[in-house]
Amino acid sequence: MKEAVLLDTLKEYFGYEKFRPLQKKIISSVFEAQDNLVIMPTGGGKSICYQLPAILLPEITLVISPLIALMKDQVDGLNANGVPAAYLNSSQEEADKQAIFQKIDNKELKLLYVAPESLQFVDRFLNDGKVSLIAIDEAHCISSWGHDFRPAYTQLGYLKNRFPSTPVLALTATADKATRNDICRQLNIPSAKKHVASFDRKNLSLEVKPGIKRFEQITEFLKNRKNESGIIYCLSRKTTEELASKLKVKGYKAEAYHAGIDHTNRSQIQDDFINDEKHIICATIAFGMGIDKSNIRWVIHYNMPKNLEGYYQEIGRAGRDGLPSDTLLFHSYADVVQLQKFASNAKNEEVQLAKLDRMKQYSEALSCRRKILLSYFGEYLEKDCGNCDICRNPPEFFEGTVIAQKALSCIFRLKGSEPISAVIDVLRGSQNEVIRRNNYQELSTYGIGKDISWQHWQQYLIQLINLGYIEIAFDKNNHLQLTKQAKKVLFENEKIYLADVKDEKLKTQTEKASTTADSLFEKLRQLRLEIAKEENIPAYLIFNDAALKDMEKQRPMSDSEFLLINGVGRKKMEDYGYRFIKEIIAFSKEKREKKPKKKTKKGNTLKETLSLYNDGLSVEEIAKERGVAKNTIFTHLIKLYDEGEEVNLHQLIPISDLKSIERAKKELENPSGLRTYFEHFEEAIPYETIKISLKILEDKESS
Repeated sequence: MKEAVLLDTLKEYFGYEKFRPLQKKIISSVFEAQDNLVIMPTGGGKSICYQLPAILLPEITLVISPLIALMKDQVDGLNANGVPAAYLNSSQEEADKQAIFQKIDNKELKLLYVAPESLQFVDRFLNDGKVSLIAIDEAHCISSWGHDFRPAYTQLGYLKNRFPSTPVLALTATADKATRNDICRQLNIPSAKKHVASFDRKNLSLEVKPGIKRFEQITEFLKNRKNESGIIYCLSRKTTEELASKLKVKGYKAEAYHAGIDHTNRSQIQDDFINDEKHIICATIAFGMGIDKSNIRWVIHYNMPKNLEGYYQEIGRAGRDGLPSDTLLFHSYADVVQLQKFASNAKNEEVQLAKLDRMKQYSEALSCRRKILLSYFGEYLEKDCGNCDICRNPPEFFEGTVIAQKALSCIFRLKGSEPISAVIDVLRGSQNEVIRRNNYQELSTYGIGKDISWQHWQQYLIQLINLGYIEIAFDKNNHLQLTKQAKKVLFENEKIYLADVKDEKLKTQTEKASTTADSLFEKLRQLRLEIAKEENIPAYLIFNDAALKDMEKQRPMSDSEFLLINGVGRKKMEDYGYRFIKEIIAFSKEKREKKPKKKTKKGNTLKETLSLYNDGLSVEEIAKERGVAKNTIFTHLIKLYDEGEEVNLHQLIPISDLKSIERAKKELENPSGLRTYFEHFEEAIPYETIKISLKILEDKESS
């Protein structure tokens, strides 16, 4: 398939000018009828790897997907982009199924989404040759080595036998090497090409905090995020309900979500979240797999996940539009114990415990977290990321022998019979029921560490555990006990070096400029919500936040300018362009009217043009306002661009003209100046358009 055709299809239906890394390679492999395994992080663009080929392939593309919500979301998005797609599952009425079968017979569908349990419904309608591509989404579900094993997936190996000449495309966001090999073996695609995209989601901030006073930390985190969408993952149903209830009291639009809520209410909660009616979901891990919502700005783990695959997939639900987003993980030994209990009842107990141990190591790390995360998936990061809590506050080591001796002595005096919280309470001289009941105030170590905060003591004790001086007796209610190594510190003058725990404010690195109610972004967001309600589809299926931000920056005021926005395809321009352009023009006019007119000194003509341009005026409007020719304004803007001002040259010319001039540049032999192009196009393209296009192309070639 020619690259030009692929790029035109990408822009026409999905609104993007270029492919993301690996997408083109994967799509080309599909057109070569090869089997492929794609490991691509959440938000990395997996769907386009089969949706784009489906548009161009002659027969239907069959997509196996595990969740009804996920199928509905994908199909709604495709239909909004002008791609005929449908989904089939056991919950549908017979009449709906028959209507879909009729569409299959009439070749009216390009993609059909089916749950693995519902494959028998379509089997009789499809013969080898009638299916151009089989895409298996969330492919890790087939493997017991994976983090989300689903028995229904194990039957999918028959598909390659049933359709031997049809390429199979297996896709997942997370799979270690053992899981990857298991997926290929079970799907009968041993020769599949493996494409492993970078797992580095640079826009995601990573942060881990001790699991103390979690609600206070969460409310501080949310202080400047009142209207942002986020998910808080919890281990238990009870915690989701309690947390959602507390957040509601604080004025947040929060809901609990777990398997104990009836199907109708769960669907409503999910729809409210997708449509921005609710901003926060407090959920068990069951939530999110079927959500393709691109503007989730943050994810909090109230409890520690059971493995790094699950953690990575869950934090990957934030920032799918590429904008900066935050993740926060609370870590406590109580969570570790609970997860160990869960693992002890599993078939693959040994594997689960090993993966839990890796998760624990990540949580306790004193080195770049992204490095740890990426190395788990076989990717090496040469430099520290600069976007995790460790990189932002790198530890400094100090001699902590006295601190260690106090802690170890306290555990010795307690005879190894208390967990970390009670040890800290004794060290800090707390007065509570545990202290009084056991007369711990009589111990010689009572209060010897009251000059150190609770949080610092917790961190120091964790470090001593990692250094091997203390161990946790998991079989004895998590009591802290001394190891043989502890004697060296207590009695043999061995020195201990601890990482300095810095005081931090409860906020992430992303400095949030709160979006004001009268900003253009907010007005466009409200318009998007209004249209979403009219059409009864999720708001992000119209345009994602990144597209709205681009509109706010570029201020498109014509169809051709609107098409230049990343994420705007032709159908969306035709469906929604007029209303968004109208809003942008109205906003720009309102700002101009409110802005006091400045008297410009003579000779400051470039600055005056720039000022009007920044106010959102078109070239025609600036020329009229200043009483000069359009060509003069074009000249000003090019000069301003050359001087380093933020002038979007693309905004000044139609994209079709730019493409024509790019082709002419390749075809013309030794063009001598603008006139050659002007005559080549028989004077149909103005000089200024040619001049700006050549400037864009020149910059493109030199970059």
